[in-house]
Amino acid sequence: MLTITKEFHFSASHVLEGLPKWHPCARMHGHNYVVVLELSAPDDKLVPPGFVRDYRDLDGFKQWMDKTLDHRHLNEVVEVQPTSELLARWIFDRWIGEFPELTAVRVHETPKTTAEYRPG
Repeated sequence: MLTITKEFHFSASHVLEGLPKWHPCARMHGHNYVVVLELSAPDDKLVPPGFVRDYRDLDGFKQWMDKTLDHRHLNEVVEVQPTSELLARWIFDRWIGEFPELTAVRVHETPKTTAEYRPG
């Protein structure tokens, strides 16, 4: 199995509902998010000249992310509670049809915190 990843960046605000009022994430705040798409394929499914997928094919994801998520309030644009974990799954579910090689989505809220959705 061969695997590629590509990293994308966006900035957005959110509020996490259901937390105690004293919790900092219960207040509106923002992050400089990093989203990493991971795509995998076995040797016999590579596309010429030997790609899992051409990185340029991911340009549509970048355009969608810039239009849909960048400089937005995530509570207003996603259908899930905007935790990193649920954002990773939401992005995966939205893009698996376009990228059948997609094996995982990672969402970083900070350089030290990462959530990953990997089905199964």
